Amino acid sequence: MQVQLATCTYQEFTPPMGAPIRTTAGAPRWPLSYQLAGHARLVTPTRELLAANLPEDAYEFTYRRILNGHGIDRIHAELATLAARTGGARLVLLCFDKLDKPGNWCHRTHLARWYLEQTGEEVPELGATLPAPPPSLF
Repeated sequence: MQVQLATCTYQEFTPPMGAPIRTTAGAPRWPLSYQLAGHARLVTPTRELLAANLPEDAYEFTYRRILNGHGIDRIHAELATLAARTGGARLVLLCFDKLDKPGNWCHRTHLARWYLEQTGEEVPELGATLPAPPPSLF
């Protein structure tokens, strides 16, 4: 089954984007204006990884090891099952971290890069992000 993916924050998600899928170790501690359609457990960072408070490069290295340990086939199967439950809607993988502040990063951007490398399929970010730097004139 073809699975369409995107990422966003819980705060910025709106239902027209697709089916909201949790990818966080904990659920939101505030009421959502929408109902979650599922939890992608295999792409959720472990509590141990979150508690390690690593710099981004070390975090991404460790997170990729977790993803590779599960394998793209198992991850894709879990995502395809979630997509089937939502009638084939695009799955919007949610977490808490906004990406429109300098220095912010999130596991969902690491997941998107890893997924692109594994499948050749891009995973767009639907939340606010930092504007791209202007092209160099030299």
